[in-house]
Amino acid sequence: MKKVHFIAIGGSAMHNLAIALHRKGYEVTGSDDEIFEPSKSRLAKEGILPQQWGWYPEKLDESYDAVILGMHARIDNPELVRAQELGLKVYSYPEYLYEQSKDKTRVVIGGSHGKTTITSMILHVLQKEGIETDFMVGAQLEGFDVMVRLSETAKYMVMEGDEYLTSPIDRVPKFHHYHPHIAVISGIGWDHVNVFPTFDNYLEQFRFFVRTIESGGCLIYDQTDVEAEKIAQGAACQTLGYGVHPFESQGITTSLVLPDGSRREVGVFGSHNMKNINAARLVCRQLGGNDEQFYEAIATFKGAARRLELLFNNGDNFIFRDFAHAPSKVNASVKALREQFTEKHLLAVFELHTYSSLSEAFIDHYRDALNLSDRAIVFYDPHAVAIKKLELMPDARIIEGFGRKDLQVVHNKAELMALLEKGQRKDVVGAFMSSGDFNGLTTEDLKALYA
Repeated sequence: MKKVHFIAIGGSAMHNLAIALHRKGYEVTGSDDEIFEPSKSRLAKEGILPQQWGWYPEKLDESYDAVILGMHARIDNPELVRAQELGLKVYSYPEYLYEQSKDKTRVVIGGSHGKTTITSMILHVLQKEGIETDFMVGAQLEGFDVMVRLSETAKYMVMEGDEYLTSPIDRVPKFHHYHPHIAVISGIGWDHVNVFPTFDNYLEQFRFFVRTIESGGCLIYDQTDVEAEKIAQGAACQTLGYGVHPFESQGITTSLVLPDGSRREVGVFGSHNMKNINAARLVCRQLGGNDEQFYEAIATFKGAARRLELLFNNGDNFIFRDFAHAPSKVNASVKALREQFTEKHLLAVFELHTYSSLSEAFIDHYRDALNLSDRAIVFYDPHAVAIKKLELMPDARIIEGFGRKDLQVVHNKAELMALLEKGQRKDVVGAFMSSGDFNGLTTEDLKALYA
């Protein structure tokens, strides 16, 4: 039995990897200064929740095979220092995922947007086809009780390839560690300006990602994206471009138009998702599947959690939540809803929550992102700004950045609820877009307004 310790076990990726190793039969321990839901309950259910918060370097000894370091742990973390003193092997979670999949065919989905959905689509199809697969994905999926799976028997490892930094002691993008046999770039839009200060610096992370593709491997990319196309042209491996899969929408339903002219209804909508479907189809084809099997399986895919997820509808109002935070994601989500619900009042509520979105130097990248909505509200929380140690922006600067004079800016949940109560409440499609939670806004709060 291998013995592994997690420093900062409560993180979204970290606790899922801990559960995967526990289920694989490893002895797993962990620590953190605080653990929130759902990580707390999920770790407790598996019997690996730390009994106390805090760092306990004295509990580490030479019996550990590996220590896995979470991104939010500090470089002077006492357990990290102790592990280094003992000469233990210290991995980031992407490094350890590679260690667990060195003998497998690795599929890595990268890109500034769409990677969670594409990864989810691939896993859904492979599961429907009965193909055993290890995986790491950034959202909870219907039919899967974990976001990471590791086994001795699966031939494939499918991973979402995040371009953010790996760990405090390994400041390179996570997806540089995976060395895929099949790689995807779903599209590129500048993000994470706190670590990639220029767009070219950000682009270089994707150029390097392509250089990590294994010999004889394949790059699948969005050929409608200018930057992805440029990177693909410089790739030394086989390349396969894709665009929007032919589709048609009628009312609130969307159907793929198949090569033989037939229609296949699907559970997702928007042209960006039609591109995601094409990316997933090409990956599954590379893994030996055929299009007929793919179309049958993808018809039952309902989407990943918080990716244009329908919270509820009453036949008149349709309320969605979405993880969108980068400009390209916000624009794609608003566009998809406008295309799908052409006659309804489209309400777009977007929370500035990430370091990039809260930065005045970046705010102009959101220009026109909300323009297809009938009403646009931006949630700007001064507390979030303070946590990230940034300067406050005047509301007028946010309005200027989005390029929409009728944009409304709110600063807390109470202000948001008050605005929503005064607005249109019937025949509404609402998009609540954030990587945060609007100061604790709940589904029940929204049902009180729109259900």
